[in-house]
This record gives sequence, C-alpha cells and structure tokens, in this order.
Amino acid sequence: MKAIQYRDYGSSAVIELVDVPRPSIQTENDVLIQVKAAGVNPIDVKIRMGFMKETRPVEIPFIPGGKASGIVVAIGEAVTKFKVGDEVIALTKKNAYAQYVTTNENFVLLKPQELSFEEAASIVVTMGTAQSVLFIEGKLEKGQKVLIQGGAGAVGGAMIQMAKAAGAYVISTASGNGVALAKQLGADEVIDYKLQDVASIVKDIDLVADTAGGESQTKLFKVLKSNGKLLSIATPPSQELAEQYNVKAYFVASNISSKILENGIDLIKSGKFKTIVSRTFNLEEAALAQDYLMAGGVNGKVILVVE
Repeated sequence: MKAIQYRDYGSSAVIELVDVPRPSIQTENDVLIQVKAAGVNPIDVKIRMGFMKETRPVEIPFIPGGKASGIVVAIGEAVTKFKVGDEVIALTKKNAYAQYVTTNENFVLLKPQELSFEEAASIVVTMGTAQSVLFIEGKLEKGQKVLIQGGAGAVGGAMIQMAKAAGAYVISTASGNGVALAKQLGADEVIDYKLQDVASIVKDIDLVADTAGGESQTKLFKVLKSNGKLLSIATPPSQELAEQYNVKAYFVASNISSKILENGIDLIKSGKFKTIVSRTFNLEEAALAQDYLMAGGVNGKVILVVE
C-alpha cells in the first residue's frame, strides 16, 4: 500500500511517499480501515521535528497521522461494534497517512451520514479537544461566560459551537477573515485581537479556553473572575499569575476517545455543529499540507485525501 513515511527527524523534506505492506488484524479487538481521509495536525509536525521525543517517542521509520476516516475492511474476532463495510472515524495515534490503518475498536465510531469523509476526518481532534477543555476540565455550564482565544482555528471554532450549544455566553478572539467566521459559528462577541486589547474590554469571565499560548495567554488572567479557570492547549499557564489573580490555570492534554466524541456527534446530527475544512491535499502532498498548516492563519482543518 502507499503511505507517507520519514526515516529521520527534520523539516518537511524528510517526508516521502513509499510502498509498505498493508497492515493486518493483530488482536481480537482490532479494526482494519481503508483510509479515505486523514487529518493533518500540529502535533504531526512537532513529532516529525523531534520536539516530542521525550513525551511521544516514535520508532523510525515512522508513518505519521493520528486521525482518519474510512471504511472497515476487516475486524478482530471480539469486535462487536462494527462490521465490514461500515463508514467510520478513527483515532489511530499513528499510521493514518496511509491507504490502510488498524486501531482498537474503542477508538472508532460510526461516521455520521451527514458528513463526507473529509469532514469526518476533521472532527476527531477538534471536537475531542473542545469537549475536554470546555466540559471535562472546564465544567462549563449554561449561562456562564467563556472567552475562546483563537475562535477561527479548527479547535477554537469547535469550542464556539459546543459552548453555544451548551447555553454559554461566548466571546471569541480572531483576526482578518476569522472575525466573520467566528461570528458565523455563533460567538456572541468577537474581538479582533490585532485591533483591540482583549484584556481592557472583557471582564468577569468564568472560563478562558486558550489555543494560542505565549504573551497573549498572560494577558488573559486579567479577564477572569475570582476562582475562574484558564485552560490552555498551547502552553502551560503561569502558576504564579494564577495565584496572584486567585484563579485556576493549567495545561490540558486531550485524552480523546470515541466516548468523548459522542456529544459532538450528537450536535452534528441535530444540525448544531458545522465542520470547517480549510483545504485538502492528496496523500502524496503531505509535506505541502504540513507546511501550509504551520504557515499559520488557517481557518479550519487541513485534510489529506487518500485514494
């Protein structure tokens, strides 16, 4: 089968299209999927660059990609949730940049008929991360105020929609074309962070969901009410500032499973969630896709289409 692989860490130049043996069912709980689309995520680039050697070591040569959608072509003896021919979404951890991939059935769910394969591949990280930040860790409730830093990005856009569906008052930051997109997704207020100072406009926020990190994250402590929360998926927040402002602040590493995604799937089926695919690339264009993603300013998800 065709797959994207690299034999050393480095720039996108290390990425190559190769022929490798097709994977097979190894355990009784395995599901073998013919991949139709795979999500391209920042962590794919961080792993390739060698930035994750300590926390996410990989065996070289390595086939990247942790999220895919496709069709079930084989199942292990103990699999009961799926059958051959099912259209599914899968969290694979690795090997999704390929024509076929295997994963445990607990990380697979049926693809909503409302979604194309490209749209389906876009929701695994976005919905899973949004669910983790807003509800599992953030405990966001109806009527509370949430500030989403970076609402025009793939994860930020998911956060806007899921927070609105839960009855929260949503304020989002964005810039350029992202301002209109954040409004379209349902944000009650959108602040162009390149033109306005968020910290001087917003106050009494129950939860800040930070997707950017850096200096912009530091300013967000000022907008929280006492005992509020600042949760980041970008960089660990300052505990010194958290104590100073009497708030809770910590980094959230998403532990995504099919169970966590169920809330988001329900929103899709009820028409309360729109998927946002920014651009698609063919499998052999994986290097271009990663470079496009990391150039910044991407509103929505980048997807590899697998033939």
